[in-house]
Amino acid sequence: MNPTNLRKRSFAPLLANAGLPVIRLHDLRHTCATLLLAGNVNPKIVQEMLGHATVAITLDTYSHVLPGMGDQAAAAIESALL
Repeated sequence: MNPTNLRKRSFAPLLANAGLPVIRLHDLRHTCATLLLAGNVNPKIVQEMLGHATVAITLDTYSHVLPGMGDQAAAAIESALL
């Protein structure tokens, strides 16, 4: 399959018909990873889905999605100690 054909003949018309802005196919990968991590899916699962060599690569790339994890960790330890 020719990537240019996929992008121009299939993907671009789908976006246009849906009234969506022009994006790259690769942007869908980032959106998927961001939504999964924001939905509390285990980062190891996301790493495997994306094909990253290590979970560290996934977390380094998408750590901005997980700012609330510190609060969750604090609440978990507080709950465990009470």
